[in-house]
Amino acid sequence: MHKKIIVALALDHGISQEALSMARHLKGDDGEIHAVHVHETPNSTVTAYVSEDVMRQAVDAAKEKLAARVADTPDVEPVMLHGSPGQAITQYAGKIGADCIIMGSHKPGLSDYFLGSTSSRVVRHAPCSVYVIR
Repeated sequence: MHKKIIVALALDHGISQEALSMARHLKGDDGEIHAVHVHETPNSTVTAYVSEDVMRQAVDAAKEKLAARVADTPDVEPVMLHGSPGQAITQYAGKIGADCIIMGSHKPGLSDYFLGSTSSRVVRHAPCSVYVIR
């Protein structure tokens, strides 16, 4: 059984309940579940045309959506991270000493073989076990 589990939630994908259910089955009696969403910071070209208020509203909306996803699950702590999703998730796992990451993945397309998907980056760089749900 795992003591610290990260459930990586992309708020536009529909695996939240399945991933949280899996986390509960893998969690030990004294374990913790952290539901993580990474807000990807827009690049400098975008930020030149978008006001700080609009960007702040986007972050606030994502926080509200994350809180709503875990509202009925008092045993889950919502965590908002910022940056590149693959890197932010693996860094957070190292920071809190996570021993498991659960995340979803889509069927890889051609661009994933050249650029790499978030789940493949996490699998390659995570300091712990990673469960990928398709």
